Amino acid sequence: MPADTPSIVIERFREAHVDGVTALYNEPAVCRQVLQMPFQSTEVWRQRLIQRQDNERLLALVALHQGVVIGSCSLEQYARVRRSHAGTLGMGVATAWQGKGIGSKLLAAALDVADNWMNLQRVELTVYTDNLAAQGLYRKFGFEEEGVMRDYAIRDGHLVDTLNMARFRQPTAS
Repeated sequence: MPADTPSIVIERFREAHVDGVTALYNEPAVCRQVLQMPFQSTEVWRQRLIQRQDNERLLALVALHQGVVIGSCSLEQYARVRRSHAGTLGMGVATAWQGKGIGSKLLAAALDVADNWMNLQRVELTVYTDNLAAQGLYRKFGFEEEGVMRDYAIRDGHLVDTLNMARFRQPTAS
């Protein structure tokens, strides 16, 4: 099913989505590709939601199909003055929905806010060097490779590398 069908809805992450986000990031194949610990409790995600609710520098979105969470994306603008032109992005998509445009839909929504509401000039992320599908998605949205961080994270009992990527946007003239 293409992601542009009306059955895919993007919403702000809220209490009603906590169980779905927990299930999403507890899916072994999803957890393996993000910097989350496996077997997180719903309470961990509920606390993250509570901490995020009053932070206008943070946008947390979910993708829903028939009310079920099938993807998640967060964008956070850095709070420090000298980094306020930049933000960091993270996302995950349920295995059954990967390659079906869900990541594109989430990323488009987050980058629209980055460009038109936060006025971010730089959006950055890290992605595992072996996650070629995610790298392709990010390149499609203008992200460029900046470098490899060696032995960045432990996954499956081994240290693995990540790739730094960033998307740059020139300031608009007033």
